[in-house]
Amino acid sequence: MNRTFSLLSLLVLLLGGAPLPSRAAEAAKPAAITRIDPTFWWVGMKNPKLQLLVHGPGIGASTASLNYAGVTLDGTQKLENPNYLLVNLSIGTDAKPGKLPLEFKGAKKVKYEYELRARTTPGDKSKVQGINSSDFVYLLMPDRFANGDPSNDVVKSLQETKLDRGQMYARHGGDLKGIEDHFGYLKELGVTAIWPTPIVENDEPKTSYHGYALTDFYAVDPRYGSNDDYVRFVQRAHQQGLKVVHDVVLNHMGTSGYLVKDAPAKDWFHQWPTFTRSNFRDAAFNDPYVSQSDRKQFGEGWFDQHMADLNQTNPLVSTYLIQNFLWWVEYTGLDGYRVDTYTYSDRKFLMDWGKALLDEYPQLGMFAETWVQGTAQQAYFARNILPEVDGFKSNMPGVLDFQLQYAINEALTRDAGWTEGISKLYYTLQADWLYEDPARNVVFLDNHDMSRFFSVIGEDLAKYKMGLAWLLTVRGTPQLYYGTEVLMKNYSNPDGKVREDFPGGWAGDKVNLFTAVGRTGPAAEAFTYVSKLANYRKTHPVLHTGKLMHFIPDGGVYTYFRYNDAGETVMVMMNTNKDEKTVDTARMAERLSGYTAATDVVTGATLTDLKSVKIPGRTAWVLELKK
Repeated sequence: MNRTFSLLSLLVLLLGGAPLPSRAAEAAKPAAITRIDPTFWWVGMKNPKLQLLVHGPGIGASTASLNYAGVTLDGTQKLENPNYLLVNLSIGTDAKPGKLPLEFKGAKKVKYEYELRARTTPGDKSKVQGINSSDFVYLLMPDRFANGDPSNDVVKSLQETKLDRGQMYARHGGDLKGIEDHFGYLKELGVTAIWPTPIVENDEPKTSYHGYALTDFYAVDPRYGSNDDYVRFVQRAHQQGLKVVHDVVLNHMGTSGYLVKDAPAKDWFHQWPTFTRSNFRDAAFNDPYVSQSDRKQFGEGWFDQHMADLNQTNPLVSTYLIQNFLWWVEYTGLDGYRVDTYTYSDRKFLMDWGKALLDEYPQLGMFAETWVQGTAQQAYFARNILPEVDGFKSNMPGVLDFQLQYAINEALTRDAGWTEGISKLYYTLQADWLYEDPARNVVFLDNHDMSRFFSVIGEDLAKYKMGLAWLLTVRGTPQLYYGTEVLMKNYSNPDGKVREDFPGGWAGDKVNLFTAVGRTGPAAEAFTYVSKLANYRKTHPVLHTGKLMHFIPDGGVYTYFRYNDAGETVMVMMNTNKDEKTVDTARMAERLSGYTAATDVVTGATLTDLKSVKIPGRTAWVLELKK
């Protein structure tokens, strides 16, 4: 047996997978095809090239042939593992949908009908609508939102069959049907786009619910539904005026996946003599003084023991990933991608991946997770005005704006200072000059990896409203984490309760916060506040595309305006002090000139004196200016 292949087999054994068969043993088996990725494809794609990864015992010893009008076999390629064969095709503009007859000759002849479909996205405006600043994105964890189909709670063919809502890291049973059952709730709230954490198969033995250790790039996790269910889910969301964001992982995959257990070659994944975790220091990516060992560990270290780190410098891996994410868009008509752990991937691959997707789907919405320190570092991973660094110039349209998330939390938890407290919001927004278009960024208060916003601000409802007012009026696309609208709380450590079930998502729940009857007291007040402001935002483009002008915070009060050429102006004033403040607005004349009154868009109250404004403590006003 090849020594390097033995090392890979040993690695997989250490990680709990099945041993890789030897070359000699596989060569003795008759060829059979267990799967081909992509599972099917389309005629009429802008890029005519298609690379099929064919898997089956001993298939690498086969030769391939086909006879299909408009499709050319460009050749095959053997891989280190004899259980794989790459088949390269060119699909001409004259090719028609149908069954592509592939024939493999080895120990025996094997035929496979590969499906070429007609495209559905071109010309259908309901598909691939994109995600932009007019949207209000709702992030949820499918396993924790609602259980619409108890029949798929346990799938015995998968490794994790335990269902226990009493344990945070066990499966709870939520699914796609549960989300769909509450489309009406989301629309009432003012949501326009749904972002579920990954819905692809995670056949891992433990904590498979979170979705970030996928084991099959081409399959929906059956505990959420089938592939067809997901296609229908996207269609029905669109019919209800809701877009869908698909959460993707480029950097790694679960070690229980067939591509890890029976790896095509040792260089499909980053290999280390012993398990080596990433140092998680994104600064190594572009640090001019970085040691190569630090950079290597950041980009090639594994995220966790059950998350094999993909080697995207391998052009075959790169092609596999690019084709997969083109496939999901064309197959489902989804509207956007949120890219997990974006900063950890190979830089050339990131540019190739982004270009391939946007060349095919220019309208596709894309934003990346950039959990980094510093606005310049964050801007580096988005389209920016910065020079190219080591051959990398990001083409990612927008990012999750962690810097503003840090800033709003500081504004509501620290006293105002020259750069501290509310001033941090000002200085963070001031750095928007680094981006090509900061409006493409996604702003948020918390997410599934962070302590919940309501807990961070000390369960203070007044501060909560200030945070939501900021979220729904500042530049960019706002994202809300499920349950924030009904004051779900808790901290990310030590017990993971930031991922608790949404009350009312399961039959027999004592409290149902999906209904107005179930929402009482502060939870009802919070929901009403978010709903009023979000629905106002939905119908007022000035908060989507309007310009932003802000005034340096003074005495703990921060004021900014959203305005456009149509004469719409919204004034946002935030008083982070405990006490009432009187604000002399003379220095804001360039935005207030011509306006004589304002209406609070949440309460409907009218403000008639815009020259000397008295704003209560711990208050944010969202005011529509009137002439």
